[in-house]
Amino acid sequence: MSLGKRRHRHGLRSLRGKLTLANAGLLAVGIVVATTVSIMGMRLYLLDQVDSELLKMRTSLGSSGLTLRQFDSLSALGVIRDRLTPAESDPTPDSIFAVIDTKGAAITAFDMKPTEAQRSLAAAVSDPRALAAAPDPRDIDVHGASYRVTATRLADGPYILLATSTELLHKGIAKALKLDLAVGSSLLVLLGCLTMYSVRQRLRPLEDMVETSSAIAEGDLTRRVPSSQHPTEEVEQLRLALNAMLHQVETAYRTREHSAAQLRRFVADASHELRTPLAAIRGYLQLYDKGMLCEPGERRRAWDRMQGEVDRMGRLVDELLLLARLDQRPEIRFRNVDMSRLVRDAAEDLRAQQPGRPVTVAADGAVLVRGDESGLRQVLGNLLANVRTHTPVEAAVRLGVERADGMVRVWVADEGPGLGEEDAGRIFDRFFRVGSAEGSGLGMAIVQGVVEAHGGEVGVRTSPGEGLAVTVTLCCA
Repeated sequence: MSLGKRRHRHGLRSLRGKLTLANAGLLAVGIVVATTVSIMGMRLYLLDQVDSELLKMRTSLGSSGLTLRQFDSLSALGVIRDRLTPAESDPTPDSIFAVIDTKGAAITAFDMKPTEAQRSLAAAVSDPRALAAAPDPRDIDVHGASYRVTATRLADGPYILLATSTELLHKGIAKALKLDLAVGSSLLVLLGCLTMYSVRQRLRPLEDMVETSSAIAEGDLTRRVPSSQHPTEEVEQLRLALNAMLHQVETAYRTREHSAAQLRRFVADASHELRTPLAAIRGYLQLYDKGMLCEPGERRRAWDRMQGEVDRMGRLVDELLLLARLDQRPEIRFRNVDMSRLVRDAAEDLRAQQPGRPVTVAADGAVLVRGDESGLRQVLGNLLANVRTHTPVEAAVRLGVERADGMVRVWVADEGPGLGEEDAGRIFDRFFRVGSAEGSGLGMAIVQGVVEAHGGEVGVRTSPGEGLAVTVTLCCA
């Protein structure tokens, strides 16, 4: 399965799933903690309200110093009797007021016999003395219902039990707990959805990187990671760095492919160029071996031809070695070189070789550059060798040097036939020759290599019938 297809599968092991689970887990822990704290706080608050009422009643009854008989005789207690005495039919009333003797049995109070609820309350309290001495009410069960109960002792010995039901409190807490759980669950679901959406948007650049890497692995070197609408700083930095790396990889790959193709073409051309003189030498040797060169004149011509082919191979090998050294970017020992002097010397050499050619020189004064003198002389020599080879002897030649914009420009222009656009584009290719022209086709390639080794540039301006102008730009000394 390719990475491009795998990127659409998201499980719990994916970064998106892990971030979603982490956020949901943190929220769940927060909800549980918050719910626990709120429920416990609400329970303590409500129980404190119930206990306060019970303790207030206990304090009032305990500080009165009345006996049971006095309670029964007080007419004012009629209201208390109606409020504190539960109905007989209700086994679990909201409040229970019971009077018990020293043995813990419910007794008659307010001229009413103990109800079922009062007897159950009395039975649930095993030690009324300890309950009366306790600072806070306690929890008990009466017929399965929860109550908070406290006690106080009358002056003549009986105990009064005061109990308040906490069933409504517990039901309220249970409802609050269910509500909190429902709201918390909804928040968890909402957070999960929002996290999935947010993480998907934030991680989309990473998925684009995976898709881009897959496309590049399949051969599409032009693919780049697109920019997202709302990128984070770290992801955007990663995207820019990855795109820069991919650009360098593509450039290196294209350069390698171009170099490999150029090398194959170079080897093929070099083989072809060397095969021709070798074939000529082999042919003359075979003629000599078979005794077909009997005349001294024929042997002399054969010897001269072989000597010429050997010289041609020697020059070709020397030029190939020079190009190989230039390709390795050798360290050049720079020193100040007067380009005006080199141009004038090159013009004098051309006049000596072709006295009938019109030569014009514009090189007045010293113009210094930093470079290797022998290499720069070879540049001028190769340019003038092209003029001698490819133009008629009557075609005028102009040479010159000038300083402009902090650079030194050297030009060689002729009034020969010039080149077409296609040939002009290949003039610096190795072993390139126009038509059936003589030479190895390496002269302009050497010119370009030497000039680039000096940190300069070579430019060509030409068109059919208007001659050829070559400009070399170098840095000033």
